[in-house]
Amino acid sequence: MPKQDFAMSRDANCIFCKIVAKEISAAVIHEDSAVVSFLDIGPLAEGHLLVIPRDHYGRLTDVSPDVCARIGSVLPVLGRALLTVTGASAFNALCNEGQAAGQLVSHVHFHLIPRRSGDALGYRWNAGTYAEGRAAELAAAYQRALAQHH
Repeated sequence: MPKQDFAMSRDANCIFCKIVAKEISAAVIHEDSAVVSFLDIGPLAEGHLLVIPRDHYGRLTDVSPDVCARIGSVLPVLGRALLTVTGASAFNALCNEGQAAGQLVSHVHFHLIPRRSGDALGYRWNAGTYAEGRAAELAAAYQRALAQHH
């Protein structure tokens, strides 16, 4: 199946589509022809990443196996960078499928959430914020770590 042109697979009201189109700024960690990763603006832990397809898909069940494979292929690389940058001992990788599961933005996205033994996260969404400039610092650290892991 040929790849769709981005303009044809974009939702003009979708915040993630606006990030992909660079209409809204984000602390981008990785991008290639199919996938974009950036820091979550409401992180559950410092270094919390989002990984999205460039094309708009509302639900994971709408995504082709080829696109899923492209997303899946960057998860281990980003996970290694996350462990390096944050010093966490583990991380959650998850995708909320639909509103009842907690999907707040209707654009498929995977969360990579740093975890430490004894942290208070559990499976609750205790979102936080970044201090001024901290997101940019983390983004730069992620980019350096990714360069080491390629």
